[in-house]
Amino acid sequence: MSKRGWVLFVAMCLIWGLPYLLIRIAVRDLSPADLVFARTGIAALLLVPIAARRGVLGGLRGHWKWVLTYTAVELTIPWLLLSRAEERLTSSLAGLLVAAVPLVGIGLTRLLGLAEEMTSRRWIGLLVGVAGVASLVGLQVGKVDMAAVGEIGVVAIGYALGPLILSHRLGQAPGLAVVAASLAVTAVVYAPFAIARPPHHLSGEIVWSVVGLAVICTAIAFVVFFWLIAEVGPTRATVITYVNPAVAIALGVAVLGEHVTAGMAVGFPLVLIGSYFATARKPGHPGTESIVVEDAVVSPG
Repeated sequence: MSKRGWVLFVAMCLIWGLPYLLIRIAVRDLSPADLVFARTGIAALLLVPIAARRGVLGGLRGHWKWVLTYTAVELTIPWLLLSRAEERLTSSLAGLLVAAVPLVGIGLTRLLGLAEEMTSRRWIGLLVGVAGVASLVGLQVGKVDMAAVGEIGVVAIGYALGPLILSHRLGQAPGLAVVAASLAVTAVVYAPFAIARPPHHLSGEIVWSVVGLAVICTAIAFVVFFWLIAEVGPTRATVITYVNPAVAIALGVAVLGEHVTAGMAVGFPLVLIGSYFATARKPGHPGTESIVVEDAVVSPG
């Protein structure tokens, strides 16, 4: 990998490990709907003009049905539920649960008939990953809000469906145009809620968290991710999927004083190992399994 590739890789590992911390801070004073509106609205104001200047928005003609479907399952619904869940879960646990997305992706591709043959190696990986998720929840110290865990489960399903739609229904649409349009549509959806119940007070900490989410973790993140794909290819780029949760843990512990629990210590390695083996392709087989690995990469928290 080139020096530029390493710089972009490290940047993406940090950028997409950061959202869980910022969301946890922001929902102290903002409702989940307000947060999603602010995040997507600011990011759309940055990315839509770029997409328009590059002349790629016209490439969405004939694709709007699937653009809207992608928007719903990748942004509109998951980002609201993730914000709701982080009102009751630590940022570390939320980040680790989302790390199970590749496992969900494997299940969905099997269900939809898109996956390669499930070898014994993949089945073992899937079982290990599921055991890791169970450990993340079951070995937590104290009571875990299972409703919030369920919301993260829906987020994981959406994050796994989104890339499948991109690959199989929006493969000919410009990626930047799809992202910019999705952000704008989501902002419009949540605008009435933000207008109806605006926040009464926002501390500087909350404001900077929202700005960080919108500018760094969304607008800049997608641009940098496109650069990373161009520099190192999609397969190497997907490795950030396995680093982001570690960044989420480190930030949660260092900034918010969250504790590394037995569930995290046991579950995190199992999820990563399971995801790696469950999504591994046969040597020399091009297949479609790379789609599964990419789902968490194209889905910032």
